[in-house]
Amino acid sequence: MELNYKLTEEDYVDFNLFHAKNSPAVKKQVTMQRIFVPLLYIVLAFLAFTYLDMPSFLVLSVMFFIMGILWAIFYPAYFYRLIKRNAAKMMREGKNEAVLGAHKMIFTEDGLREVSPKGEMSISWSGIETFGEGESGFYLYNSGMSALIIPKKELGNSAEVSSFLKEKIKNRF
Repeated sequence: MELNYKLTEEDYVDFNLFHAKNSPAVKKQVTMQRIFVPLLYIVLAFLAFTYLDMPSFLVLSVMFFIMGILWAIFYPAYFYRLIKRNAAKMMREGKNEAVLGAHKMIFTEDGLREVSPKGEMSISWSGIETFGEGESGFYLYNSGMSALIIPKKELGNSAEVSSFLKEKIKNRF
């Protein structure tokens, strides 16, 4: 099977967002920050009441409680928006012809070969550490943080590609 596609900045940003949403380490970080900050607000209210001799502890507590609830609700959306913005900024910082642009991926029985205007890379199927499928693409992880990106919008039949990739790597995941 051979695929010809064009990677865009949007595809790269989508991959970073997919990785952040599916990474156990990032999920743990988001959960910790969702819990820690509201607790910090409560501690601040208590300290203000105790050491600042403020009789309005109830008012401060309610205010900090509301801030904590709002933080817990809206923080994940803010965090993932920040991931998207930073990924887009990084792509604009330097020359990225090797990442973006026209790509050809050739699948064989032994592995795959990716050809871009800047070079060629071959990976055996055993070199694919993880396979991910998001709304906008397929991600063949060749390390913990990098992957070969295949955008779905560039494919005629993404279901066929998905079943092919799952078949090739089913015994590994």
